Amino acid sequence: MECVFIWDRFGANAREDSVCQYTIAVPDDVQGFEIKNLASDERFKDKFYVKSDPNLTYYFGVPLKISDHINLGALCVLDKEYQEITPEKKEMLELIAGEVVNRIRIHFAISQLQSKISESNQVKNKVAHDIRGPIGGIIGLAEIIQMQGDSNKLGEVLDFIKLIQRSGKSVLELADEILSQDYGKEKKKLPSAQELTLETLKAKLSDMYAPQAISKSIKLEVTYKDENADIPFPKNKLMQILGNLISNALKFTPLGGKVNVTMEMEVLDLEKILRFEVADTGTGISKEKITEILEGRAESTQGTGNETGFGFGLNLVTHLIQSLKGKLHIESKPGEGSKFKITIPIKE
Repeated sequence: MECVFIWDRFGANAREDSVCQYTIAVPDDVQGFEIKNLASDERFKDKFYVKSDPNLTYYFGVPLKISDHINLGALCVLDKEYQEITPEKKEMLELIAGEVVNRIRIHFAISQLQSKISESNQVKNKVAHDIRGPIGGIIGLAEIIQMQGDSNKLGEVLDFIKLIQRSGKSVLELADEILSQDYGKEKKKLPSAQELTLETLKAKLSDMYAPQAISKSIKLEVTYKDENADIPFPKNKLMQILGNLISNALKFTPLGGKVNVTMEMEVLDLEKILRFEVADTGTGISKEKITEILEGRAESTQGTGNETGFGFGLNLVTHLIQSLKGKLHIESKPGEGSKFKITIPIKE
């Protein structure tokens, strides 16, 4: 089965002469557009790609849905011979199409971020740092699929693609959250739409950092105590704080290691207390390094997989926790892993 880039061969009138124009125009309730024999279809029988080289016969395409009622383009397969595409393969094409759209949205979101904060190189670096780990994990999963080649099982590939999609959506949400922040001023109150529960926070963290963990064969486990797990609280930069700590733990944990994230909420009369712990089986931290982190002057070091950083991830975490009137406690010894314990009060 082969794909032919008809746009390049036709030039300016490509869309009018292509089969994909019909895929782009399919209604929302139609999943794909299929032509089993292009030579017997009045719309396409006289097209050059049917009458002469490459003499195409079969077409199946799915739209790239950017939103309801809006199709950005089409993802298609073509062949010189008739093909019977199974429902599983059609589902895979739909998943790949969804991931293509996710990537477009991610690039657009990053472009917006770069435009909005172009006046501050430091802030741009912070944004890049927060999304670097998750995107690296997405690339890692894609590389696993590529390296396995023909030995890939269809079910495993579908699971990987679904995980990539969920992680991509979480990256977009984090980018949106960073875009909504004013780094020069502290927000007095976040709107109710910007709230989380321990349950939803677990899902977002698991989706976003699972690809990064899988690509390094690290077991990532995110858990929470059931008590008060459904009580909402403001996001208040929590995704950035925990995201940086999880990404950093994955960076400094060797292949086959573990990263455990635990969360709980205590409800008092006038406030709620959020407690988080990120523990890893990584390389550990010296007393001197812990002091540097807590004082906000830590410098970047290389991870177990030769990952590099910008040098301010933990400094950013320290700053954000302090801005929320929270506390950070670190337990670690070189070679024995690390535990980052966070306490953040939420006033009623």
